[in-house]
Amino acid sequence: LRLKRGFCLRELRIHGRGGQGSVTAAELIAFAAFEGGAYAQAFPAFGVERRGAPVQAFVRFSDSKIRLRSQIYEPDYIIVQDSTLIGDVNVFMGMKAGGIAIVNTEKPDFDSRVPEGVKVYTVDATTIALEELGVPITNTTLMGAFAAATGEIGLEPLKHALQRRFSGSMAEKNIRAAKRAYNLIGGAA
Repeated sequence: LRLKRGFCLRELRIHGRGGQGSVTAAELIAFAAFEGGAYAQAFPAFGVERRGAPVQAFVRFSDSKIRLRSQIYEPDYIIVQDSTLIGDVNVFMGMKAGGIAIVNTEKPDFDSRVPEGVKVYTVDATTIALEELGVPITNTTLMGAFAAATGEIGLEPLKHALQRRFSGSMAEKNIRAAKRAYNLIGGAA
């Protein structure tokens, strides 16, 4: 695991739509980070609680205990599970220079919205999820991309988190999806 030492606190904001597993992704990323030796905290924020409505989930990582309990307004990282959100919500709001954004898209057409100094990784997580899981649920695929792009979580702790959440063939399918994205981004990082 390659934790980014030197920064006391790093923050991730996940943008998705209801039913896409943003909250589950936050919980599993926090579990994987904790298993890898970091302190971690995950929590959701809901507006309209219905399938398809924009939702956010948050994760904090630290080398020491986390006492902060507010939402994340200036993230180091973002994950965007549905690129159509970029037109509806300012997903890049508050991003720090040097930050990393992971976006589920086939073709990035949002470069004008990306703040200066933010590195964007794109992955067609929907296609990977359909091929590996049989459904367009992209959260575990994007978790693999996040692990490769940031180093905040390792692949083995991520695998353990997925095995803890899912069982049998469903765990294996989610692990394959995460590994595919990890390898795609790992070559680009």
